[in-house]
Amino acid sequence: MLNAKLSTEEIDLQLKQIKRGIVELIDEGELRKKIARNQPLKIKAGFDPTAPDLHLGHTVLIHKLRHFQELGHEVIFLIGDFTGRIGDPSGRSETRPPLTEEQVLANAETYKSQVFKILDPEKTKVMFNSEWLNKLSPQDFIKLTSCYTVARMMERDDFEKRFKNQIPISIHEFLYPLCQGYDSVALKADVELGGTDQKFNLLVGRSLQSSYGIEPQCILTVPLLEGLDGIKKMSKSLGNYVGITDQPNDMFGKIMSISDELMWRYFELISTKSLSEIQALKQAVEKGEKHPKTVKEDLAQEITAMYHSKTAAEEARTQFNAVFKTGGVPDDAPTYTCEHGENSMPQAFLEASGLVDSRSEAKRLMKQGALSIDGVICNDPNTPLVSGEYIVKLGKKRFLKLTVR
Repeated sequence: MLNAKLSTEEIDLQLKQIKRGIVELIDEGELRKKIARNQPLKIKAGFDPTAPDLHLGHTVLIHKLRHFQELGHEVIFLIGDFTGRIGDPSGRSETRPPLTEEQVLANAETYKSQVFKILDPEKTKVMFNSEWLNKLSPQDFIKLTSCYTVARMMERDDFEKRFKNQIPISIHEFLYPLCQGYDSVALKADVELGGTDQKFNLLVGRSLQSSYGIEPQCILTVPLLEGLDGIKKMSKSLGNYVGITDQPNDMFGKIMSISDELMWRYFELISTKSLSEIQALKQAVEKGEKHPKTVKEDLAQEITAMYHSKTAAEEARTQFNAVFKTGGVPDDAPTYTCEHGENSMPQAFLEASGLVDSRSEAKRLMKQGALSIDGVICNDPNTPLVSGEYIVKLGKKRFLKLTVR
C-alpha cells in the first residue's frame, strides 16, 4: 500500500528514483500528477521474445521496472507473443522475418525464468498481448489503422530511410507499432518504458490512448548499455555482451574487462547501489582511498551474485585473482617498491622501476592499452595505486612485481 498522503517532497523522491539513468521522460508534469493521486500506477514494458537469452543490456530496463516496484507501483511485464510474430522493424534496414508460434512461446518461457532474478515475482504481472490482439476482429483492426496516418508512420526514422533508399517496406510492418500501441490501450497503462530505439512505438501508444478516450501514458526511455568494448551497444551479434546465464567465472571476468570509466555507467544502470553510495565510491577512488580494480571487483561480484549466488560470486572473485596474480608471471620478474602517492602513479613507477625509459613512453603505451595491473587494463597514468601488492604487465613480455607502501 502507498502512503495515505504524499507530500511534495515524497513525490520529488519518487521522481529522483524514476529518473535515475534515464534518457527522456515525456511528460514529467503529467507523471507528477499521476503520482500525486497516490494510487499504484500501471507500469508497462513490452518484450518481444526474439531470442532465448537476455544479456546485461536488456536488464537496464528491467532494473528500472524494479525501481517502480520499490515505489509501490504495479509492473506489467508484457511478452509480445502476438507482435513477435509480426517482427519489430525498429532499426531494421530490411523486413524482419517473423517468428513461428513455437519459437515465440519457447523464448517467452526462458525470459520469464530470467527476469525474476531482478523483479519481485509477487509484484509482477506477466502477460501476453495475444490475450487481446487475437480477439480483434477485422473491423477492430480497421478502426485501429484509422487512428494513425501513413504520413505519421513515415516519420519513423527507419521507415523514412528505407523509403528513400527504395528498400521494400511491407504493410504488415506498419501494424507492429499500432499493435504495440494498442497494448497500452488494452492495459490502460500509466507509464510505458522502452529503449531509446523504441521512442516512436511508445509515442504511438500515447497517441492511440487519446484516440480511444484514455488518459495518455507517460513515456520513459532508457539508454542502450555499451558493451565490453565501451563503444557499441551491448549485442550478442557483436560479441561484446555479458549474458545473464553466463557461468559465474565468465560473468565476473567479462565485467572486469570493462574500462574504469565505463564501470561507473554500469554502476548507475545495472547495480542496486544507491546514487549516494556510487558517488561515495567515486570520491574514494579520486582520493586514492580505493583502487579502481577493487571497486570494479565489487561491481563484478554484485552482478554475479545477482544472477547466481553470493557464494558463487565470492568464488569467482577468488578464482579471478588467483589466475591473474600468478598466471604467466616469470619467476625472475623484477620487483619494485614505492610509497603511496605521486610515486605510485603508473607513469611514475613505470619509469622509476626501469620498465620504460620515460614517462612519455609510459603514457603512450598506456594509451594503446598495453598496461595491465592485476589483469585489468589501466589507461590512467595519473591515479596513484593504494597500498598493496600488484602484478604489472606491460605489453606481452614485460612484468613487474610492485609493492606500494
